[in-house]
Amino acid sequence: MASKPFRASRSSLSVASDAPESQQGKPPYPPTVTFGRRTSSGRYVSYSRDDLDSELGSGEFMNYTVHIPPTPDNQPMEISMDPSISQKVEEQYVSSSLFTGGFNSVTRAHLMDKVIESETSHPQMAGAKGSSCMIHGCDGKVMSDERGVDILPCECDFKICRDCYLDAVKTGDGICPGCKDPYKATDLDEMAMDNGRHLPLPPPGGMSKMERRLSLMKSTKSVLMRSQTGDFDHNRWLFETKGTYGYGNAFWPKDGGFGNEKDDGASDPSELINKPWRPLTRKLKIPAAILSPYRLDGDDGLLILVRMVVLSLFLAWRVNHPNNDAIWLWGMSVVCEIWFAFSWLLDQLPKLCPVNRSTDLTVLKEKFETPGPHNPTGKSDLPGIDIFVSTADPEKEPPLVTANTILSILAADYPVEKLACYVSDDGGALLTFEAMAEAASFADVWVPFCRKHDIEPRNPESYFSLKRDPYKNKVRTDFVKDRRRLKREYDEFKVRINGLPDSIRRRSDAYHAREEIKAMKLQRQNRNDEPVESVKIPKATWMADGTHWPGTWMAPAPEHSKGDHAGIIQVMLKPPSDEPLQGTADDTKLIDLTDVDIRLPLLVYVSREKRPGYDHNKKAGAMNALVRASAIMSNGPFILNLDCDHYIYNSQAMREGMCFMMDRGGDRLCYVQFPQRFEGIDPSDRYANHNTVFFDVNMRALDGLQGPVYVGTGCLFRRIALYGFDPPRSKEHQPGCCSCCFARRKKPTAVASTPEENRALRMGDSDDEEMNLSLVPKKFGNSSFLIDSIPVAEFQGRPLADHPAVKNGRPPGALTIPRDLLDASTVAEAISVISCWYEDKTEWGQRVGWIYGSVTEDVVTGYRMHNRGWKSVYCVTKRDAFRGTAPINLTDRLHQVLRWATGSVEIFFSRNNALLASPRMKFLQRIAYLNVGIYPFTSIFLIVYCFLPALSLFSGQFIVQSLNVTFLVYLLTITVTLCMLAVLEIKWSGIELEEWWRNEQFWLIGGTSAHLAAVLQGLLKVIAGIEISFTLTSKSGGDDVDDEFADLYVVKWTSLMIPPITIMMTNLIAIAVGISRTIYSVIPQWSRLIGGVFFSFWVLAHLYPFAKGLMGRRGRTPTIVFVWSGLIAITISLLWVAINPPSGSDQIGGSFQFP
Repeated sequence: MASKPFRASRSSLSVASDAPESQQGKPPYPPTVTFGRRTSSGRYVSYSRDDLDSELGSGEFMNYTVHIPPTPDNQPMEISMDPSISQKVEEQYVSSSLFTGGFNSVTRAHLMDKVIESETSHPQMAGAKGSSCMIHGCDGKVMSDERGVDILPCECDFKICRDCYLDAVKTGDGICPGCKDPYKATDLDEMAMDNGRHLPLPPPGGMSKMERRLSLMKSTKSVLMRSQTGDFDHNRWLFETKGTYGYGNAFWPKDGGFGNEKDDGASDPSELINKPWRPLTRKLKIPAAILSPYRLDGDDGLLILVRMVVLSLFLAWRVNHPNNDAIWLWGMSVVCEIWFAFSWLLDQLPKLCPVNRSTDLTVLKEKFETPGPHNPTGKSDLPGIDIFVSTADPEKEPPLVTANTILSILAADYPVEKLACYVSDDGGALLTFEAMAEAASFADVWVPFCRKHDIEPRNPESYFSLKRDPYKNKVRTDFVKDRRRLKREYDEFKVRINGLPDSIRRRSDAYHAREEIKAMKLQRQNRNDEPVESVKIPKATWMADGTHWPGTWMAPAPEHSKGDHAGIIQVMLKPPSDEPLQGTADDTKLIDLTDVDIRLPLLVYVSREKRPGYDHNKKAGAMNALVRASAIMSNGPFILNLDCDHYIYNSQAMREGMCFMMDRGGDRLCYVQFPQRFEGIDPSDRYANHNTVFFDVNMRALDGLQGPVYVGTGCLFRRIALYGFDPPRSKEHQPGCCSCCFARRKKPTAVASTPEENRALRMGDSDDEEMNLSLVPKKFGNSSFLIDSIPVAEFQGRPLADHPAVKNGRPPGALTIPRDLLDASTVAEAISVISCWYEDKTEWGQRVGWIYGSVTEDVVTGYRMHNRGWKSVYCVTKRDAFRGTAPINLTDRLHQVLRWATGSVEIFFSRNNALLASPRMKFLQRIAYLNVGIYPFTSIFLIVYCFLPALSLFSGQFIVQSLNVTFLVYLLTITVTLCMLAVLEIKWSGIELEEWWRNEQFWLIGGTSAHLAAVLQGLLKVIAGIEISFTLTSKSGGDDVDDEFADLYVVKWTSLMIPPITIMMTNLIAIAVGISRTIYSVIPQWSRLIGGVFFSFWVLAHLYPFAKGLMGRRGRTPTIVFVWSGLIAITISLLWVAINPPSGSDQIGGSFQFP
């Protein structure tokens, strides 16, 4: 294993310089560049040149390489050999290296001999096994191509590793160590053609990577169709695509097909000309009979209006008819009822325009993946997607769950070369690192199996747990055999994952014991006969290749704890080849992969740097680090973020989301939000974990306005929207609420003079403020490559300009070029942007990326985008797009709701309050965001209202003077209209009545517990600056392993349970007291009793799931508990009657006296 220092800069090779930091050009922050080497103990030590010269003969040194700046006598690798070979060799080196670095530290690439204990065979996998270098004394791996075949630069087939090849080229005059002949420039294209594979034409010569990307914005011809001279090469195009001359070089014979594509039949010239333009998405009309009560535009559209009028009349009647016998009871009830009416109005107004949408995946394939005039080869023209998976603690988030999520992503039905998966490990744990490496290794067989047999879902744990027939609709004869083998392989994979904690601990103990023995031997040698003291060595965590893990150690130590460790980037799976790589019927493989694409998407492990004294901003900070790192390494114009427990259930979900982004007007969409669906929920959904009312009613209703809110996972973002830019054509769509009265001065020459690539990049409160890329370092940081990637991401995210109505489009075929290969300097740059200091004095977290300052950073991030004028859409697929897990335990559920409510209170008391929204946000959208911040405050009035029935029964009074006809008619009308609205919502949203009722029940449970605590916590934080944390203590555990829902019956005490328990006990006792008083009263007040008992039962019916959760598993609560509860209630009731007997009574209570 060797240590290579790099500068955080974009250079042709990894070239380290000995110049002082003051001479490096960027004084404040670049990492200090020093030489590094690894000692036999696995630690990395920095040395000066003098130290290295004096200790070259030391036996502790391993192989190291010092990169010398290029001179006329020493040219970089690209100058000495064919560029295609050098880039592929460099990429292979990058994928086998663990990059570490950070603030004021060396950025190193640690070449990994192996990543996990088991062997890896896939050629894209880091640490994949391969041939050994034939240079004496070198144990490096031979360079290989995408199939794992050795790259042999000399005709004598002498096997040589990258480092030895570099030494031979630079210091050995380019002489092959094997045959002693000079190296010849080997053309990889010829090697590939010999193997029967076709490689794309090389890009135009003499262009840098950035110039090559930006050139797409100024050309409507496919870059693939240009020769090295920059001219269109008709002959080569005809030869490679087997095209024939016809109408404008765009006529393909139906029986000829293409050389490297399936014969799908070719289009006739008349079909190409007359083919109508088809949209990718469309809105589905909701029947007018159902929607009219919401829109108020039909014959039946008076329901909401009737309820509003009745509510107004009822409240006016209540105010004008006080109960003089109990004015305090009347006053509290009226105030609560007025707030409930206001809260209902805030909730109902955004539901006026619900929308359903559908996508057409066939049209998407025709437009982006079908051969045509601008894309003769039929390569995918879809934009790239970077998928973010976040995890923080392997103890709370099991690595097996995260690994299954990764496998579902790698197997997704999207062009392999356009996908990149980034795993953020905010805990820096070796357990997560090795679990991801195991997942990458298992993907070698799992992903081709899914592609071969069209498996759904592509999460192995969920797939092998399906209770339906797995052989249904499977036509291949070898499916049964393949499935059985994969099941056995997956069981072994689970054993390895679950055994990783013990494996890492045993390995670390063994290495630690060896280090202690070596230290003691060294101490004895130095002290001769003196007594030897015990040697204390920090207990490190060791990787599989016998070196220290640079992240968090199991025994925390300085620079190796959760809040103090270096930044880490490991390319687990290097970028795939641009062309499909078909498998073969190899006997050594687990299954037959003939005609199956065996490529895997790019997979990168990222753990950002953490240091004491820095605010790392939790999940939002981790997401922003991924945004920057991915911009440098893959720069997908779209970002999909998933929680580690949310996997892809529908392999075509990303294609469905892309239909919205690539459709006409899609460039104004900031994100596509998918609904959250959950597994492992109890059949009765006791605590409304599915949350269907929110996801199927509220979110669809918001889709008809400016778009749904962002809910933290399952969301496909447009990258430039996360960067804080305004949507294109903002002046045309959002003129402002006062534009009709106060016209603004326009600058007609501003847009015309703006370069095409910057025309859609505006950031500012003024629509006329243009984006100047030279001024953005203050916003995005000092990474020039990150800034250069912004216009590229904007251009690649545009929809196709295939219709006159499509504005701000890109030419077809522009994204068919292969992505740039990774080099070491690129990853070194990515290390620098995930360091803890990078966000200092920038707008990351303030205006750029995920927004900081709230526990619900998701809602705030979506709000900021809508506030700038962006729109979002809600994508409900026939097959669930994503599925995850949710807490089914009562205490865990309450704490989850507490976190959401606390975030809402923080939003209300911040500048993100919807009352302060810009004119670009629509009125009803503003109402919806206002309701997000206000709903926790309803708990104050709700908890008072829940005590009113008990107070009524205790006092013998009621909220009204008497139950007259007027009050009952108002009450009945309000109740009936509410039920009718609920039925209409159920009909157009498709939810069940039981789901609606469960939501109502948990609304009251959460409102009287978690919401109230959130309000108190928010008020104390704002007024007194005191932060309160509610912790839970487990009192019992689910010991039934066989029960899938064992956690449902676990009772964990938390202070959040006190208010609901008090409400239940008070109402139960009040009912007994009220009945006793009325029975033994001389003049029974039955109307007041009925009113109080009715409302008490209304409260208890809503709290029934809460009471059931307190009782634990049915049958396990001792019967004596219920007996004593009944006796205590009866005793308290009789005691109350005895102490406070009804007036004029001389029976029972009146005759009772204390001894």
